[in-house]
Amino acid sequence: MFKSRRTGLVRRLWQSRAGGDGGVSCCGLSEPPGGSPELLSAASGVLKRLKEQALCTLLEAVESRGAAPGACVLVSRAGPPPHLLLCRLFRWPELQHPGQLKVLSGCQGPGGAENNGVCCNPYHYSRLCGPESPPPPYSRLSPKFKQKPLGECTQFNHGSFMPVMANLRDSSCAVDTSLSFDSSKQGHWCSVAYWEHRTRVGRLYAVCQPSVSIFYDLPQGSGFCLGQLNLENRSEAASRTRGKIGLGIVLSKEPDGVWTYNRSDHPIFVNSPTLDSPSCRSLVVRKVMPGYSLKVFDYKKSCILQHLPTPSEYAEGPYDPNSIRISFAKGWGPCYSRQMITSCPCWLEVLLGR
Repeated sequence: MFKSRRTGLVRRLWQSRAGGDGGVSCCGLSEPPGGSPELLSAASGVLKRLKEQALCTLLEAVESRGAAPGACVLVSRAGPPPHLLLCRLFRWPELQHPGQLKVLSGCQGPGGAENNGVCCNPYHYSRLCGPESPPPPYSRLSPKFKQKPLGECTQFNHGSFMPVMANLRDSSCAVDTSLSFDSSKQGHWCSVAYWEHRTRVGRLYAVCQPSVSIFYDLPQGSGFCLGQLNLENRSEAASRTRGKIGLGIVLSKEPDGVWTYNRSDHPIFVNSPTLDSPSCRSLVVRKVMPGYSLKVFDYKKSCILQHLPTPSEYAEGPYDPNSIRISFAKGWGPCYSRQMITSCPCWLEVLLGR
């Protein structure tokens, strides 16, 4: 019997669901491991309301696993939140509430189609880092550090961070601290430097758009492609880590601060002066798992930091309260053999305008 194109699209979508075994019943549905008939029935109702072109966009996003996220897939509001249903079906079966999701930059989100619809493209959303979705515990701990329970971050004081800044200052390829001026006057809101251990590779990448993708090798889309940056005598560790960057990250400037979304298949590690409370003045390294987003720079906290005295631990090195550091795949800090970020094979320094 001839099957319509729409039926084929729906069948391929069910075969691509999270945890699916590739099998379908006569109506195109089967219960995935850990799933429920209620989820499948509700998700089926969402797919039935989508037009054929919307199904094509959704299928491209799902089959590419977000490499080609595509446009918004708008659907009318009816029943359970459509975006929650499709995020559960195709990415995170354990999701419980829309509040665990973050709309990515550029998506119309729940306010799509003048508030009459919602975008249900699961790759237009990420999971939020927070107490309700803690990162896994660190795998390598020194004897003097106890295993921290889930939900806690690894913290270390300014003293363990200061040598990093001093080393960057003394390096022949270090970024001039004069780059911390108001970059908005130059037409960009931040500049990104890519480092391998203590060596900066390539030029500073100026970011003018509200968001930027930073990736290793992405056939579609634009952004900062780290795979095109060449370096003589690249270390074996850097070569291995570069292969793990994959789709990389998205940095976005939003009203409340700067967010990063981990698009890769491996964790990233982040620190900035605003990841802890301003009164504490300690630096925090956060592990961001694949598919998660984290606000890595908070504008309100930054304003408070500007009016606090510079910690005495920074007396021997520069202190930039408007910067973010992100390492790929490899963490650093007191719970790792790498105490400073310059020991990480591949990392980014994001210099923000004031």
